Amino acid sequence: MSKRPNFLVIVADDLGFSDLGAFGGEIETPHLDALARRGLRFTDFHTAPACSPTRAMLLTGTDHHIAGLGTLDEVASRSQRGQPGYEGYLNERVVTVTELLRDSGYRTFMSGKWHLGMTLETAPHTRGFERSFALLPGAANHYASSPKAGTGFRRQDTLYTDDDRFVGLPDDFYTTDGFTEKLIDYLDERPKDGAPFFAYLAFSAPHWPLQAPDELIAKYRGRYDDGPDVLRERRLKGLIELGLCTPDVVPHPVSARSKEWAEMNAEERAVSARTMEVYAAMVDRIDWNIGRLIDHLEASGDLDDTVILFLSDNGAEGALIEAVPVFGPMLMQFIAEHYDNRLDNIGRPNSYVWYGPRWAQAATAPSRLYKTHTAEGGIRVVAFLTGRGFARQGQISTEFATAMDVTPTLLELAGVVHPGRTWRGRVVEPVRGRSLVPYLRGEAEVVHTDDVATGWELFGRCAIRRGDWKALLLPPPDGPGRWQLYDLSKDPGETDDLAEAEPERLASLIEDWNAYVEETGVLIVEVAT
Repeated sequence: MSKRPNFLVIVADDLGFSDLGAFGGEIETPHLDALARRGLRFTDFHTAPACSPTRAMLLTGTDHHIAGLGTLDEVASRSQRGQPGYEGYLNERVVTVTELLRDSGYRTFMSGKWHLGMTLETAPHTRGFERSFALLPGAANHYASSPKAGTGFRRQDTLYTDDDRFVGLPDDFYTTDGFTEKLIDYLDERPKDGAPFFAYLAFSAPHWPLQAPDELIAKYRGRYDDGPDVLRERRLKGLIELGLCTPDVVPHPVSARSKEWAEMNAEERAVSARTMEVYAAMVDRIDWNIGRLIDHLEASGDLDDTVILFLSDNGAEGALIEAVPVFGPMLMQFIAEHYDNRLDNIGRPNSYVWYGPRWAQAATAPSRLYKTHTAEGGIRVVAFLTGRGFARQGQISTEFATAMDVTPTLLELAGVVHPGRTWRGRVVEPVRGRSLVPYLRGEAEVVHTDDVATGWELFGRCAIRRGDWKALLLPPPDGPGRWQLYDLSKDPGETDDLAEAEPERLASLIEDWNAYVEETGVLIVEVAT
Protein backbone atom coordinates (compact mmCIF):
# COMPACT_ATOMS: atom_id res chain seq x y z
CA MET A 1 0.00 0.00 0.00
CA SER A 2 1.43 3.36 -1.03
CA LYS A 3 -0.24 5.24 1.81
CA ARG A 4 -1.33 4.40 5.32
CA PRO A 5 -4.12 1.84 5.06
CA ASN A 6 -7.72 2.26 6.08
CA PHE A 7 -9.03 -0.27 8.60
CA LEU A 8 -12.44 -1.92 8.71
CA VAL A 9 -12.96 -4.15 11.75
CA ILE A 10 -16.22 -6.11 11.71
CA VAL A 11 -17.37 -8.04 14.78
CA ALA A 12 -20.31 -10.43 14.75
CA ASP A 13 -21.97 -11.21 18.07
CA ASP A 14 -22.01 -14.91 19.08
CA LEU A 15 -21.41 -16.17 15.53
CA GLY A 16 -20.48 -19.85 15.37
CA PHE A 17 -17.18 -21.09 13.96
CA SER A 18 -18.77 -22.91 11.01
CA ASP A 19 -21.74 -20.63 10.29
CA LEU A 20 -20.22 -19.05 7.16
CA GLY A 21 -20.03 -20.91 3.86
CA ALA A 22 -16.26 -20.32 3.69
CA PHE A 23 -16.01 -22.10 7.07
CA GLY A 24 -18.11 -25.15 6.21
CA GLY A 25 -21.63 -23.86 6.83
CA GLU A 26 -24.84 -24.00 4.82
CA ILE A 27 -26.05 -20.46 5.58
CA GLU A 28 -25.90 -18.30 2.46
CA THR A 29 -23.06 -15.83 3.02
CA PRO A 30 -21.60 -15.07 -0.44
CA HIS A 31 -20.11 -11.67 0.39
CA LEU A 32 -18.32 -12.83 3.52
CA ASP A 33 -17.23 -16.02 1.75
CA ALA A 34 -15.63 -14.02 -1.05
CA LEU A 35 -13.74 -11.84 1.42
CA ALA A 36 -12.65 -14.84 3.49
CA ARG A 37 -11.38 -16.82 0.51
CA ARG A 38 -9.55 -13.80 -0.84
CA GLY A 39 -7.94 -13.16 2.55
CA LEU A 40 -6.32 -15.25 5.26
CA ARG A 41 -8.67 -17.59 7.10
CA PHE A 42 -7.66 -18.40 10.69
CA THR A 43 -8.43 -21.75 12.26
CA ASP A 44 -6.80 -21.00 15.62
CA PHE A 45 -7.90 -17.43 16.40
CA HIS A 46 -8.99 -16.86 20.00
CA THR A 47 -11.03 -14.35 21.94
CA ALA A 48 -12.28 -14.14 25.51
CA PRO A 49 -15.19 -16.47 26.38
CA ALA A 50 -17.75 -13.64 26.19
CA CYS A 51 -18.52 -10.38 24.45
CA SER A 52 -17.44 -7.36 26.51
CA PRO A 53 -14.13 -8.95 27.61
CA THR A 54 -13.30 -9.66 23.97
CA ARG A 55 -14.16 -6.13 22.87
CA ALA A 56 -11.89 -4.77 25.60
CA MET A 57 -9.03 -6.98 24.37
CA LEU A 58 -9.67 -6.03 20.75
CA LEU A 59 -9.55 -2.27 21.29
CA THR A 60 -6.66 -2.16 23.78
CA GLY A 61 -4.34 -5.06 22.97
CA THR A 62 -4.25 -6.20 26.57
CA ASP A 63 -6.08 -8.62 28.84
CA HIS A 64 -9.66 -7.75 29.79
CA HIS A 65 -8.91 -8.19 33.50
CA ILE A 66 -6.54 -5.24 33.14
CA ALA A 67 -8.79 -3.13 30.90
CA GLY A 68 -11.79 -3.00 33.25
CA LEU A 69 -13.95 -5.89 32.03
CA GLY A 70 -12.62 -8.66 34.25
CA THR A 71 -16.08 -10.16 34.09
CA LEU A 72 -19.41 -9.33 32.50
CA ASP A 73 -20.51 -6.31 34.49
CA GLU A 74 -24.07 -7.66 34.51
CA VAL A 75 -23.02 -10.54 36.77
CA ALA A 76 -20.10 -9.03 38.72
CA SER A 77 -20.08 -10.21 42.31
CA ARG A 78 -19.92 -7.92 45.31
CA SER A 79 -16.29 -8.95 45.88
CA GLN A 80 -15.34 -8.07 42.29
CA ARG A 81 -17.33 -4.90 41.70
CA GLY A 82 -15.19 -1.79 41.87
CA GLN A 83 -11.90 -3.66 42.16
CA PRO A 84 -9.08 -2.78 39.74
CA GLY A 85 -9.87 -4.38 36.41
CA TYR A 86 -13.53 -4.89 37.31
CA GLU A 87 -14.84 -1.36 36.83
CA GLY A 88 -17.36 -2.55 34.23
CA TYR A 89 -16.09 -0.13 31.59
CA LEU A 90 -12.82 0.59 29.77
CA ASN A 91 -10.74 2.07 32.56
CA GLU A 92 -8.01 4.70 32.57
CA ARG A 93 -5.25 2.08 32.78
CA VAL A 94 -5.54 1.45 29.05
CA VAL A 95 -5.33 3.52 25.89
CA THR A 96 -7.43 2.38 22.93
CA VAL A 97 -6.27 1.80 19.39
CA THR A 98 -8.76 4.45 18.29
CA GLU A 99 -7.28 7.07 20.63
CA LEU A 100 -3.84 6.40 19.21
CA LEU A 101 -4.95 6.27 15.59
CA ARG A 102 -6.97 9.46 15.95
CA ASP A 103 -3.95 11.21 17.47
CA SER A 104 -1.96 10.18 14.40
CA GLY A 105 -4.47 11.61 11.92
CA TYR A 106 -6.94 8.79 11.34
CA ARG A 107 -10.67 9.40 11.06
CA THR A 108 -12.33 7.03 13.55
CA PHE A 109 -15.90 5.79 13.27
CA MET A 110 -17.98 3.24 15.13
CA SER A 111 -21.46 1.84 14.64
CA GLY A 112 -22.91 -1.00 16.64
CA LYS A 113 -22.70 -2.70 20.00
CA TRP A 114 -20.34 -1.11 22.54
CA HIS A 115 -20.78 -3.07 25.82
CA LEU A 116 -17.80 -1.27 27.36
CA GLY A 117 -19.63 1.25 29.51
CA MET A 118 -23.25 2.22 30.10
CA THR A 119 -22.92 5.97 30.63
CA LEU A 120 -22.17 8.96 28.42
CA GLU A 121 -18.90 9.32 30.32
CA THR A 122 -17.83 5.81 29.24
CA ALA A 123 -19.40 5.76 25.74
CA PRO A 124 -17.37 5.42 22.51
CA HIS A 125 -16.95 9.16 21.93
CA THR A 126 -14.79 9.31 25.08
CA ARG A 127 -12.41 6.59 23.81
CA GLY A 128 -11.21 7.97 20.51
CA PHE A 129 -14.17 7.68 18.17
CA GLU A 130 -14.77 10.84 16.15
CA ARG A 131 -18.29 9.69 15.29
CA SER A 132 -20.21 6.87 16.95
CA PHE A 133 -23.67 5.35 16.98
CA ALA A 134 -23.73 2.78 19.73
CA LEU A 135 -25.89 0.26 21.52
CA LEU A 136 -24.40 0.56 25.01
CA PRO A 137 -25.53 -2.69 26.72
CA GLY A 138 -24.74 -6.26 25.76
CA ALA A 139 -28.12 -7.06 24.23
CA ALA A 140 -31.40 -5.52 23.16
CA ASN A 141 -34.27 -6.22 20.83
CA HIS A 142 -33.17 -5.98 17.21
CA TYR A 143 -36.29 -4.06 16.20
CA ALA A 144 -37.31 -0.66 17.49
CA SER A 145 -40.91 -1.80 17.21
CA SER A 146 -40.52 -4.51 19.85
CA PRO A 147 -43.27 -4.52 22.47
CA LYS A 148 -43.29 -2.30 25.50
CA ALA A 149 -40.46 -0.08 24.30
CA GLY A 150 -39.48 1.89 27.37
CA THR A 151 -40.32 -0.89 29.82
CA GLY A 152 -38.37 -3.87 31.06
CA PHE A 153 -34.82 -3.99 32.39
CA ARG A 154 -33.62 -0.64 31.05
CA ARG A 155 -35.27 2.49 29.79
CA GLN A 156 -35.31 2.50 26.00
CA ASP A 157 -33.96 6.04 25.88
CA THR A 158 -30.70 5.04 27.60
CA LEU A 159 -29.74 2.20 25.26
CA TYR A 160 -28.38 4.06 22.22
CA THR A 161 -26.01 6.99 21.85
CA ASP A 162 -25.20 9.20 18.90
CA ASP A 163 -21.81 10.62 19.80
CA ASP A 164 -22.30 12.35 23.18
CA ARG A 165 -26.09 12.09 23.57
CA PHE A 166 -28.74 9.44 24.04
CA VAL A 167 -31.10 8.95 21.10
CA GLY A 168 -34.26 7.10 20.21
CA LEU A 169 -34.72 4.88 17.17
CA PRO A 170 -36.77 5.25 13.99
CA ASP A 171 -39.81 2.98 13.85
CA ASP A 172 -38.36 0.88 11.01
CA PHE A 173 -35.04 0.26 12.75
CA TYR A 174 -33.43 -3.20 12.58
CA THR A 175 -29.99 -3.41 14.20
CA THR A 176 -27.98 -5.05 11.43
CA ASP A 177 -29.36 -2.70 8.75
CA GLY A 178 -29.24 0.39 10.95
CA PHE A 179 -25.68 -0.12 12.13
CA THR A 180 -24.44 -0.62 8.57
CA GLU A 181 -26.33 2.40 7.22
CA LYS A 182 -24.90 4.62 9.96
CA LEU A 183 -21.34 3.57 9.26
CA ILE A 184 -21.82 4.21 5.54
CA ASP A 185 -23.15 7.67 6.43
CA TYR A 186 -20.05 8.39 8.51
CA LEU A 187 -17.78 7.32 5.65
CA ASP A 188 -19.73 9.53 3.23
CA GLU A 189 -19.63 12.54 5.52
CA ARG A 190 -15.93 12.47 6.34
CA PRO A 191 -13.80 15.36 5.07
CA LYS A 192 -12.21 14.74 1.67
CA ASP A 193 -8.75 15.47 3.03
CA GLY A 194 -7.15 12.14 2.17
CA ALA A 195 -6.89 11.04 5.80
CA PRO A 196 -7.13 7.27 6.36
CA PHE A 197 -9.97 5.87 8.46
CA PHE A 198 -10.59 3.28 11.13
CA ALA A 199 -14.16 1.96 10.91
CA TYR A 200 -15.55 -0.38 13.57
CA LEU A 201 -18.79 -2.18 12.66
CA ALA A 202 -19.92 -4.12 15.71
CA PHE A 203 -23.09 -6.06 15.01
CA SER A 204 -25.37 -7.20 17.84
CA ALA A 205 -26.50 -10.11 15.65
CA PRO A 206 -26.88 -13.04 15.75
CA HIS A 207 -27.08 -12.57 19.55
CA TRP A 208 -30.45 -13.37 21.12
CA PRO A 209 -33.25 -12.42 20.94
CA LEU A 210 -33.39 -14.15 17.57
CA GLN A 211 -35.31 -11.78 15.30
CA ALA A 212 -35.16 -11.35 11.53
CA PRO A 213 -37.26 -10.28 8.53
CA ASP A 214 -40.05 -12.72 7.66
CA GLU A 215 -38.89 -13.24 4.09
CA LEU A 216 -35.43 -14.31 5.21
CA ILE A 217 -36.79 -16.72 7.81
CA ALA A 218 -38.97 -18.26 5.11
CA LYS A 219 -35.85 -18.78 2.99
CA TYR A 220 -34.54 -21.25 5.58
CA ARG A 221 -37.86 -22.96 6.31
CA GLY A 222 -37.41 -26.69 6.71
CA ARG A 223 -33.62 -26.61 6.39
CA TYR A 224 -33.05 -27.67 9.99
CA ASP A 225 -35.83 -30.21 10.42
CA ASP A 226 -33.28 -33.01 10.94
CA GLY A 227 -32.06 -31.43 14.16
CA PRO A 228 -28.73 -30.23 15.56
CA ASP A 229 -26.92 -33.58 15.58
CA VAL A 230 -27.32 -33.97 11.83
CA LEU A 231 -26.27 -30.35 11.31
CA ARG A 232 -23.17 -30.97 13.42
CA GLU A 233 -22.16 -33.89 11.21
CA ARG A 234 -22.68 -31.81 8.07
CA ARG A 235 -20.70 -28.89 9.43
CA LEU A 236 -17.80 -31.13 10.40
CA LYS A 237 -17.80 -32.65 6.93
CA GLY A 238 -17.77 -29.16 5.45
CA LEU A 239 -14.81 -28.10 7.61
CA ILE A 240 -12.85 -31.18 6.56
CA GLU A 241 -13.61 -30.70 2.87
CA LEU A 242 -12.37 -27.10 3.04
CA GLY A 243 -9.15 -28.07 4.81
CA LEU A 244 -10.14 -26.20 7.97
CA CYS A 245 -9.92 -29.31 10.10
CA THR A 246 -8.11 -32.61 9.72
CA PRO A 247 -9.99 -35.69 8.45
CA ASP A 248 -9.09 -37.68 11.58
CA VAL A 249 -10.31 -35.05 14.03
CA VAL A 250 -12.14 -36.37 17.09
CA PRO A 251 -14.96 -33.96 18.01
CA HIS A 252 -15.84 -33.46 21.62
CA PRO A 253 -19.17 -35.08 22.55
CA VAL A 254 -22.11 -32.71 22.86
CA SER A 255 -22.66 -31.52 26.42
CA ALA A 256 -26.15 -30.21 27.21
CA ARG A 257 -28.79 -30.43 29.89
CA SER A 258 -31.61 -29.79 27.43
CA LYS A 259 -33.56 -32.53 25.66
CA GLU A 260 -31.98 -34.48 22.84
CA TRP A 261 -33.71 -34.24 19.46
CA ALA A 262 -34.94 -37.85 19.73
CA GLU A 263 -36.61 -37.07 23.07
CA MET A 264 -38.59 -34.10 21.73
CA ASN A 265 -42.16 -34.30 20.56
CA ALA A 266 -43.18 -32.88 17.18
CA GLU A 267 -44.12 -29.48 18.60
CA GLU A 268 -40.84 -29.12 20.49
CA ARG A 269 -38.88 -30.04 17.37
CA ALA A 270 -40.77 -27.52 15.29
CA VAL A 271 -40.04 -24.72 17.74
CA SER A 272 -36.38 -25.69 18.02
CA ALA A 273 -35.92 -25.88 14.25
CA ARG A 274 -37.64 -22.51 13.84
CA THR A 275 -35.18 -20.85 16.22
CA MET A 276 -32.32 -22.12 14.06
CA GLU A 277 -34.09 -20.86 10.93
CA VAL A 278 -34.28 -17.40 12.46
CA TYR A 279 -30.65 -17.57 13.50
CA ALA A 280 -29.63 -18.45 9.94
CA ALA A 281 -31.71 -15.54 8.63
CA MET A 282 -29.85 -13.17 10.98
CA VAL A 283 -26.48 -14.37 9.68
CA ASP A 284 -27.76 -14.05 6.11
CA ARG A 285 -28.73 -10.44 6.83
CA ILE A 286 -25.26 -9.68 8.20
CA ASP A 287 -23.81 -10.93 4.94
CA TRP A 288 -26.18 -8.82 2.84
CA ASN A 289 -25.16 -5.73 4.75
CA ILE A 290 -21.47 -6.54 4.39
CA GLY A 291 -22.11 -6.68 0.65
CA ARG A 292 -23.61 -3.19 0.78
CA LEU A 293 -20.61 -1.88 2.69
CA ILE A 294 -18.04 -3.48 0.40
CA ASP A 295 -19.86 -2.11 -2.66
CA HIS A 296 -19.75 1.34 -1.06
CA LEU A 297 -16.02 1.12 -0.38
CA GLU A 298 -15.41 0.01 -3.94
CA ALA A 299 -17.50 2.84 -5.37
CA SER A 300 -15.67 5.42 -3.24
CA GLY A 301 -12.27 4.09 -4.29
CA ASP A 302 -11.35 3.06 -0.73
CA LEU A 303 -11.56 -0.74 -0.95
CA ASP A 304 -8.08 -1.44 -2.33
CA ASP A 305 -6.51 0.58 0.47
CA THR A 306 -8.55 -1.00 3.26
CA VAL A 307 -7.45 -3.82 5.57
CA ILE A 308 -10.54 -5.78 6.61
CA LEU A 309 -10.71 -7.95 9.71
CA PHE A 310 -13.81 -10.02 10.44
CA LEU A 311 -14.34 -12.08 13.59
CA SER A 312 -16.88 -13.28 16.10
CA ASP A 313 -16.56 -11.98 19.65
CA ASN A 314 -16.72 -15.49 21.17
CA GLY A 315 -18.01 -18.96 20.41
CA ALA A 316 -21.65 -19.65 19.63
CA GLU A 317 -24.11 -18.85 22.45
CA GLY A 318 -25.37 -22.10 23.95
CA ALA A 319 -26.37 -21.09 27.47
CA LEU A 320 -29.93 -21.66 28.56
CA ILE A 321 -30.48 -18.05 29.44
CA GLU A 322 -33.00 -18.77 32.18
CA ALA A 323 -30.11 -20.32 34.14
CA VAL A 324 -28.19 -17.04 34.29
CA PRO A 325 -28.82 -15.67 37.78
CA VAL A 326 -28.91 -12.01 36.82
CA PHE A 327 -31.84 -12.54 34.44
CA GLY A 328 -33.49 -15.74 35.68
CA PRO A 329 -37.18 -15.58 36.55
CA MET A 330 -37.28 -11.83 35.91
CA LEU A 331 -36.56 -12.34 32.23
CA MET A 332 -38.79 -15.39 31.89
CA GLN A 333 -41.69 -13.57 33.52
CA PHE A 334 -41.15 -10.51 31.35
CA ILE A 335 -41.08 -12.61 28.18
CA ALA A 336 -44.25 -14.43 29.16
CA GLU A 337 -46.07 -11.15 29.80
CA HIS A 338 -44.90 -9.10 26.83
CA TYR A 339 -43.83 -11.41 23.98
CA ASP A 340 -45.53 -13.89 21.66
CA ASN A 341 -43.42 -17.01 21.15
CA ARG A 342 -45.98 -19.11 19.32
CA LEU A 343 -44.40 -21.07 16.47
CA ASP A 344 -45.70 -18.91 13.63
CA ASN A 345 -44.56 -15.73 15.39
CA ILE A 346 -41.00 -16.75 16.30
CA GLY A 347 -38.49 -14.34 14.82
CA ARG A 348 -40.80 -11.34 14.66
CA PRO A 349 -40.27 -8.14 16.68
CA ASN A 350 -42.64 -9.26 19.44
CA SER A 351 -40.98 -12.66 19.95
CA TYR A 352 -38.00 -13.40 22.18
CA VAL A 353 -36.14 -16.70 21.74
CA TRP A 354 -32.67 -18.25 21.64
CA TYR A 355 -31.54 -21.55 20.13
CA GLY A 356 -29.78 -23.37 22.98
CA PRO A 357 -26.70 -25.52 23.55
CA ARG A 358 -27.24 -28.22 20.95
CA TRP A 359 -27.48 -25.91 17.94
CA ALA A 360 -24.54 -23.95 19.35
CA GLN A 361 -22.39 -27.06 19.49
CA ALA A 362 -23.25 -27.86 15.90
CA ALA A 363 -21.44 -24.59 15.14
CA THR A 364 -18.49 -24.95 17.54
CA ALA A 365 -17.61 -28.56 16.59
CA PRO A 366 -15.15 -30.16 16.78
CA SER A 367 -14.45 -27.96 19.78
CA ARG A 368 -15.75 -28.46 23.30
CA LEU A 369 -18.72 -26.47 24.61
CA TYR A 370 -19.58 -22.86 23.68
CA LYS A 371 -19.66 -19.22 24.81
CA THR A 372 -18.69 -18.36 28.43
CA HIS A 373 -16.46 -21.46 28.64
CA THR A 374 -12.66 -21.46 28.41
CA ALA A 375 -12.85 -24.70 26.47
CA GLU A 376 -12.08 -24.21 22.77
CA GLY A 377 -15.75 -23.92 21.81
CA GLY A 378 -16.02 -20.73 23.83
CA ILE A 379 -12.81 -19.02 22.73
CA ARG A 380 -11.83 -20.32 19.26
CA VAL A 381 -13.71 -18.22 16.72
CA VAL A 382 -14.27 -17.66 13.04
CA ALA A 383 -11.89 -14.95 11.81
CA PHE A 384 -10.26 -13.78 8.60
CA LEU A 385 -8.18 -10.83 7.45
CA THR A 386 -7.74 -9.40 3.98
CA GLY A 387 -5.56 -6.62 2.67
CA ARG A 388 -3.65 -5.89 -0.50
CA GLY A 389 0.05 -6.68 -0.35
CA PHE A 390 -0.01 -9.42 2.30
CA ALA A 391 1.90 -12.56 1.31
CA ARG A 392 -0.55 -14.99 2.87
CA GLN A 393 -3.74 -13.91 1.09
CA GLY A 394 -5.89 -16.78 -0.12
CA GLN A 395 -4.42 -19.13 2.48
CA ILE A 396 -5.59 -20.94 5.61
CA SER A 397 -3.65 -20.30 8.82
CA THR A 398 -3.29 -22.80 11.64
CA GLU A 399 -1.24 -20.37 13.74
CA PHE A 400 -2.45 -19.36 17.20
CA ALA A 401 -3.56 -15.72 17.42
CA THR A 402 -5.79 -13.71 19.76
CA ALA A 403 -7.98 -10.63 19.87
CA MET A 404 -5.18 -8.89 21.78
CA ASP A 405 -3.07 -9.09 18.61
CA VAL A 406 -5.40 -6.76 16.70
CA THR A 407 -4.31 -3.47 18.29
CA PRO A 408 -0.54 -3.99 17.82
CA THR A 409 -1.19 -5.19 14.25
CA LEU A 410 -3.17 -2.11 13.26
CA LEU A 411 -0.71 0.22 14.96
CA GLU A 412 2.23 -1.29 13.09
CA LEU A 413 0.42 -1.09 9.75
CA ALA A 414 -0.42 2.56 10.50
CA GLY A 415 3.15 3.37 11.54
CA VAL A 416 2.06 4.27 15.07
CA VAL A 417 4.07 3.29 18.13
CA HIS A 418 2.20 2.33 21.29
CA PRO A 419 3.22 4.74 24.09
CA GLY A 420 4.11 1.92 26.47
CA ARG A 421 3.66 2.95 30.09
CA THR A 422 2.44 6.56 29.85
CA TRP A 423 0.03 8.47 27.65
CA ARG A 424 -1.22 12.03 28.06
CA GLY A 425 0.20 12.25 31.54
CA ARG A 426 -1.34 9.09 32.93
CA VAL A 427 0.05 5.61 33.52
CA VAL A 428 -1.23 3.02 31.03
CA GLU A 429 -0.60 -0.66 30.46
CA PRO A 430 1.44 -1.85 27.47
CA VAL A 431 -0.04 -4.32 25.00
CA ARG A 432 0.14 -8.03 25.74
CA GLY A 433 -0.73 -9.07 22.19
CA ARG A 434 1.69 -9.59 19.31
CA SER A 435 1.59 -7.90 15.91
CA LEU A 436 0.46 -10.16 13.09
CA VAL A 437 2.31 -8.07 10.50
CA PRO A 438 5.51 -10.16 10.20
CA TYR A 439 3.37 -13.28 9.80
CA LEU A 440 1.02 -11.65 7.29
CA ARG A 441 3.95 -10.50 5.18
CA GLY A 442 5.57 -13.95 5.23
CA GLU A 443 8.52 -12.70 7.29
CA ALA A 444 7.71 -15.00 10.25
CA GLU A 445 6.21 -18.48 10.48
CA VAL A 446 4.49 -17.97 13.83
CA VAL A 447 2.69 -15.18 15.66
CA HIS A 448 3.26 -16.36 19.23
CA THR A 449 6.47 -18.14 20.18
CA ASP A 450 6.41 -20.98 22.69
CA ASP A 451 8.10 -18.90 25.40
CA VAL A 452 4.92 -16.88 26.03
CA ALA A 453 1.80 -18.21 27.77
CA THR A 454 -1.73 -16.90 27.20
CA GLY A 455 -4.42 -17.16 29.85
CA TRP A 456 -8.21 -17.01 30.03
CA GLU A 457 -10.68 -16.70 32.91
CA LEU A 458 -14.38 -16.03 33.19
CA PHE A 459 -16.88 -17.12 35.86
CA GLY A 460 -14.20 -19.26 37.54
CA ARG A 461 -13.52 -21.15 34.30
CA CYS A 462 -9.80 -21.03 33.63
CA ALA A 463 -7.28 -21.94 30.95
CA ILE A 464 -3.63 -21.36 30.15
CA ARG A 465 -1.85 -22.13 26.88
CA ARG A 466 1.77 -22.27 25.82
CA GLY A 467 2.44 -23.44 22.29
CA ASP A 468 0.07 -26.29 21.50
CA TRP A 469 -0.36 -27.33 25.13
CA LYS A 470 -3.35 -26.12 27.10
CA ALA A 471 -4.38 -26.62 30.72
CA LEU A 472 -8.11 -26.25 31.35
CA LEU A 473 -10.09 -25.94 34.58
CA LEU A 474 -13.87 -26.18 34.32
CA PRO A 475 -15.99 -26.38 37.48
CA PRO A 476 -18.88 -28.88 37.52
CA PRO A 477 -21.18 -29.64 35.79
CA ASP A 478 -19.26 -28.84 32.60
CA GLY A 479 -15.94 -30.16 33.88
CA PRO A 480 -14.42 -32.19 36.71
CA GLY A 481 -13.32 -29.18 38.78
CA ARG A 482 -9.61 -29.99 38.39
CA TRP A 483 -6.95 -29.06 35.86
CA GLN A 484 -7.00 -31.06 32.63
CA LEU A 485 -4.26 -31.09 30.00
CA TYR A 486 -4.56 -31.22 26.22
CA ASP A 487 -2.23 -31.27 23.23
CA LEU A 488 -4.26 -29.17 20.81
CA SER A 489 -2.05 -30.06 17.85
CA LYS A 490 -3.37 -33.63 18.05
CA ASP A 491 -6.59 -33.10 20.01
CA PRO A 492 -8.42 -29.86 19.09
CA GLY A 493 -11.64 -31.32 20.50
CA GLU A 494 -10.12 -31.60 24.00
CA THR A 495 -11.12 -35.24 24.33
CA ASP A 496 -7.90 -36.86 25.64
CA ASP A 497 -6.91 -35.56 29.09
CA LEU A 498 -3.14 -36.00 29.53
CA ALA A 499 -2.93 -34.58 33.05
CA GLU A 500 -1.86 -37.91 34.59
CA ALA A 501 0.43 -38.83 31.71
CA GLU A 502 2.24 -35.46 31.69
CA PRO A 503 2.35 -34.23 35.32
CA GLU A 504 5.48 -32.10 34.86
CA ARG A 505 4.06 -30.33 31.83
CA LEU A 506 0.82 -29.65 33.69
CA ALA A 507 2.74 -28.33 36.70
CA SER A 508 4.67 -25.95 34.43
CA LEU A 509 1.46 -24.65 32.90
CA ILE A 510 -0.04 -24.13 36.34
CA GLU A 511 3.01 -22.01 37.19
CA ASP A 512 2.22 -20.00 34.04
CA TRP A 513 -1.37 -19.69 35.26
CA ASN A 514 -0.28 -18.35 38.64
CA ALA A 515 1.91 -15.78 36.90
CA TYR A 516 -1.01 -14.78 34.65
CA VAL A 517 -3.26 -14.24 37.68
CA GLU A 518 -0.59 -12.10 39.33
CA GLU A 519 0.03 -10.03 36.20
CA THR A 520 -3.61 -9.39 35.31
CA GLY A 521 -5.34 -9.23 38.71
CA VAL A 522 -7.81 -12.08 38.17
CA LEU A 523 -10.41 -12.37 40.96
CA ILE A 524 -12.11 -15.75 40.61
CA VAL A 525 -15.80 -16.03 41.37
CA GLU A 526 -17.76 -18.96 39.96
CA VAL A 527 -21.06 -18.14 38.26
CA ALA A 528 -23.55 -20.81 37.22
CA THR A 529 -24.61 -20.35 33.58
